[in-house]
Amino acid sequence: QVQLVESGGGLVHAGGSLRLSCAASGSILSINVMGWYRQAPGKQRELVARIASDGDTWYADSVKGRFSISRDYAKNTVRLQMNSLKPEDTSVYYCNADVKRIGFVGFYDYWGQGTQVTVSS
Repeated sequence: QVQLVESGGGLVHAGGSLRLSCAASGSILSINVMGWYRQAPGKQRELVARIASDGDTWYADSVKGRFSISRDYAKNTVRLQMNSLKPEDTSVYYCNADVKRIGFVGFYDYWGQGTQVTVSS
């Protein structure tokens, strides 16, 4: 099995910063893309940022210049540094990883349990 465990959410005032972390563990052979999604109440889950195995990154327009994604390939962890937070960033943030498991063919999608980020105005 594969588990993704997130940490680092919380409550912060507008303009503040938070850092989210996600650690993947289990029968992992390799990980392709790792990323962060978020879902606010009544809205669809949206991709916030992702980082590929070659280090290539992508950000949603709404977070460009404020958020930064990084990855520790040896430890199978991904972080999301969130600066200049706005009330509209309030959501549950989910870690996602595209994992090749030991003994399995192909890559499979895994999700963390989600961590709440609340930005007060």
